[in-house]
Amino acid sequence: NGAAFSSEMYPKLAKAYPTNKLPDLRGEFIRGWDDGRGIDAGRTLLSGQDGTSFSHYGGNFDIGSGHSINNYDQIVSNQPGFSRFSFAGPSRGDGVNYVTIRPRNIAFNYIVRAA
Repeated sequence: NGAAFSSEMYPKLAKAYPTNKLPDLRGEFIRGWDDGRGIDAGRTLLSGQDGTSFSHYGGNFDIGSGHSINNYDQIVSNQPGFSRFSFAGPSRGDGVNYVTIRPRNIAFNYIVRAA
């Protein structure tokens, strides 16, 4: 909740949070810190990221054809093994809009403790 704490009472916590203040994660989505993996490059620990919302127009589909979503933002031909999501059925003859949304989030360092 963003509360302040005493570095004298909690010296180990002060090493993790040198500002002597806990992160305020109320109402935020936690996103695992990239730490050099390259998925979310350029982010620093506890940095905020605004949400996004954008549409992708899929175009007209052929009647009875199957289509897959290989990349969350692209519509491609139905290729088993390459797709993550599939759907098939008759087309209505009109284009389809697909929306991708990333919620506002904070980069957070998940810690696993072997006890």
